[in-house]
Amino acid sequence: SNYSVSLVGPAPWGFRLQGGKDFNMPLSISRLNDGGKAARAHVGIGDVVLTIDGISTDGMTHLEAQNKIKACTGNLNMTLQR
Repeated sequence: SNYSVSLVGPAPWGFRLQGGKDFNMPLSISRLNDGGKAARAHVGIGDVVLTIDGISTDGMTHLEAQNKIKACTGNLNMTLQR
């Protein structure tokens, strides 16, 4: 099921990404920091990242996704799939 999360800035957001077009696997959450913003927002390990700030991650490389997340300074909005 899909859900949206809004993490209020600034970074760190408290999660690690894995995957991307260059890895031939969907972008997903690989790690959460205990008590981090993502964990407090009930983001789950293994959840697939569908959009970052309204932009579809379909076709994004790992680095493009990281840069997109780094560009979100005030807050980070993502759509995820559990």
